[in-house]
Amino acid sequence: MDQVVIARSLFGTTMGFHIIFATLGVGIPLMILFAEVMKLQTKDPDYTTMAMRWTKGFAVLLGVGIPTGTIAAVQLSLLWPEFMEVVGKVIALPFQIEIFAFLLEALFMSIYVYAYDRLSPTMRIVSVALVAFGAVLSAVLITNVHAFEATPEGFRMVNGEVVDVRPWDAFFNRSFPVTATHVMVSAWMTGAFTIASIAAWKMLRMKKKDMRLYAFHRKAMMLGLVVGGVFSILTAFNGHDSAQHLYHDQPEKLAAAEWLFETETYAPLLIGGTLDRETLEVKNAIHIPWALSFLSGNRFDTEVRGLNTWPRDEWPPLFIHTLFNGMVLIGGLLTAMSVVGFGWKRILKRDVFPSWMMWGFVTAGPLAMLAIEFGWIFSCTGRQPWIIYRIMRTADATTSATNLGMLFVLFTAIYVFLCVSVVAVLRYYFNRHPLEKELADL
Repeated sequence: MDQVVIARSLFGTTMGFHIIFATLGVGIPLMILFAEVMKLQTKDPDYTTMAMRWTKGFAVLLGVGIPTGTIAAVQLSLLWPEFMEVVGKVIALPFQIEIFAFLLEALFMSIYVYAYDRLSPTMRIVSVALVAFGAVLSAVLITNVHAFEATPEGFRMVNGEVVDVRPWDAFFNRSFPVTATHVMVSAWMTGAFTIASIAAWKMLRMKKKDMRLYAFHRKAMMLGLVVGGVFSILTAFNGHDSAQHLYHDQPEKLAAAEWLFETETYAPLLIGGTLDRETLEVKNAIHIPWALSFLSGNRFDTEVRGLNTWPRDEWPPLFIHTLFNGMVLIGGLLTAMSVVGFGWKRILKRDVFPSWMMWGFVTAGPLAMLAIEFGWIFSCTGRQPWIIYRIMRTADATTSATNLGMLFVLFTAIYVFLCVSVVAVLRYYFNRHPLEKELADL
């Protein structure tokens, strides 16, 4: 197999696994914060129980997120030495600041967990707020390097050498605001819908309607649906900004995402469809007239460049169209679930949810995580063949080291082991500490 393909597969597998824990590591602390705020406002002790149980689960996830993040950092140096040479000279600041963000998160996580009974309700909120801040700051800083890959600024390449380095210009590159916002709101959305999914699953599994437990899980589910719904809407608005960023800074990615081969004004948005790769004809797609032009420039007559503008060896893989469609579809479904759940409980005043609706809510967390995976693959694969856009090709940055195939198999086995271990530890802990007992002790 091609060296570049193996290297990308190895790193892609690592990031695909790590991003699960990284995303929940950002989203769950915010849900813990909301639970603490709800406890302060309503005086309902159920929210304290939620916060503490979610904290235990978060600690387990953090225990896996840290080593997988370390593996990803090591693989960056191992697999892409030429790229990391540029990173070390130009965009090392996010890595350095991220250390302090992690220390902030770890410090206040320790205070929140070990001094919980000695903290006032307000100080609990302050502590977990700083945990949530440290978590999202870490994610934003690391993602900043990814933004730099899309819009490399703050240096020049002269005869293959990095010169005229301006670290802060590289740090605040053009992609940074939209990328950082997308990371935040999508992670918060995913954390919220994951909580809602777990609560819905617990409600479905109740053979006898224990209304005390049912009410507890209903509160958790509604909190997840409301928070997730708000952030799903914000993610959609940010998606519009992201599309305009692509239009200006990575136009071939936008064209590939919409299978647009000829430059057009009044360009349509394509949903679904199949592509004949010989004739480049799109069949069976739903066309939304003029929508791509409006999405790109807020005008229906905006000219959108087609893929034929660029040589074929600079085209991104065309399957990113499916990833783009998947993200949009999932985002719409999640928003609809939130609206339905909120309307059922708050508007219709129904306290018991029908099974068909609950099964939909169970899928919300996995769907949100799937959208995260789609987005990550879309973003990285859609930048190909460049590892630093228009400056360094991925093939030129790839290591010449051998035995990458063996490493791929080894690390995949490690991730499978870690995944099984996480599930086993979570099941063991929560089986040993059933909710019924904690509620009885209130």
